[in-house]
Amino acid sequence: MLGAEQWTACPSKMRPMSFGQQGGPPSQWDPWKPQSQQPWSSGGSEQTPDWAALAEASEIRNKRRRLFFIVGGALATVAIGTAVAMAVVSANGGDEANKPTSSLPAAAIPSASGTAPSFAPTSAPPPLDPKDFIASKAKDSAPLSAKILFPGTQLTMGSTVYKKGTTSDTKNCAATDGVQASLGKILAADGCTQFMRVSYTKDGVSVTVGVAVFDTEAQATKAKGQVNTKKDIVKSLPGGAVKAFCNSAICRTTSNSYGRYAYFTIAGFASGKNVTEKDTAVFSIGDNLAEFTFRQIHRRGEAQASAAASE
Repeated sequence: MLGAEQWTACPSKMRPMSFGQQGGPPSQWDPWKPQSQQPWSSGGSEQTPDWAALAEASEIRNKRRRLFFIVGGALATVAIGTAVAMAVVSANGGDEANKPTSSLPAAAIPSASGTAPSFAPTSAPPPLDPKDFIASKAKDSAPLSAKILFPGTQLTMGSTVYKKGTTSDTKNCAATDGVQASLGKILAADGCTQFMRVSYTKDGVSVTVGVAVFDTEAQATKAKGQVNTKKDIVKSLPGGAVKAFCNSAICRTTSNSYGRYAYFTIAGFASGKNVTEKDTAVFSIGDNLAEFTFRQIHRRGEAQASAAASE
């Protein structure tokens, strides 16, 4: 009887794997190097290559190549930056590149003609002082009269309107019809050459302004300083809308000077009533007409200064 066959696996007689040249280690194969030896024979043997080892070796080589490109690019960037910096230093003359901006020479802007352009000064000359033109007869040469200095038929200051009376004009500053004798004496002694008067009125309160003209500012200032407003006064000037006033009553008087002009005021009631410190309407009309006289003299200086500047 045939029994069950028993099979015993016997080891086969296999030839050991060849590593290429006998007696030496296996050669290294690099697919990126020409003529490098592959780890297996190209013959008809049945040897199988170690694919895992080959893949690992390829990955290591790829990492090395990537690292090489990164480091090489960084070094190239540094080299270019260094070259540019050295070029800047060389173009700016060596050490001057490290100086602050204020110490570097300014860039020259070439002009079409080869020379630097020239320009007229941009700053205008200072304006002429109007007071210089009313300080002396030499500059104050514009026509002058009472009607020129006090034009129109009425005067408006703010919301107040004053009606104008009449005017007078004389070369005889000591004439007693225009001033008290004591004032006429002062004006004549100090060189007065012209004396003008004008009157205004509002609501029964009137004022007369007298203007004395001298050749110089010093003469006008001296005359004003010698006047005593309690006795050296200008006489009131009635006429037109202004009735007679301040012929015998107590009135308010003032004196002042500007440039070569000295000017005086007398203000009071047309009714002949005495003026007291409580009569603000009288003080107001006198102050307003004194201010207006100052402004008119100053405008005269402005007009002549403007004309001189345009010549």
